[in-house]
Amino acid sequence: MADPQKFPAHLQYTVEHEWIDGSEPVVVGITQTAQDALGDIVYLELPAVGDDVTAGAVVGEIESTKSVSELFSPVTGTVVGINDAAVEDPSLVNTAPYTDGWLFTVDVTETGPLLSAEEYAAQVGE
Repeated sequence: MADPQKFPAHLQYTVEHEWIDGSEPVVVGITQTAQDALGDIVYLELPAVGDDVTAGAVVGEIESTKSVSELFSPVTGTVVGINDAAVEDPSLVNTAPYTDGWLFTVDVTETGPLLSAEEYAAQVGE
């Protein structure tokens, strides 16, 4: 069974380590596994409100003290919100990736391939 702290069961995951919740609009963030691998996050480049995003496409970057990683959209739709608090203080993604460290919201027209918490945990070897 997947650790519910590291892999909340109410979320769906991508192979690129993003998550979405079931709300409308959908909330998008990165997983604890991703932020653990990145280390201290120091900068977020997110899509802008009004941008159209496509499932599986690069929509931004996450910069850490270790590297710069691409951010992929898990869904297709229009960005309707940005987490300004996380942009101002990217460490929120490290301290609370599933709550205060969410990244952006999307009015969804289509979802990409998604994994359950159990499937994602198996993919990352947990």
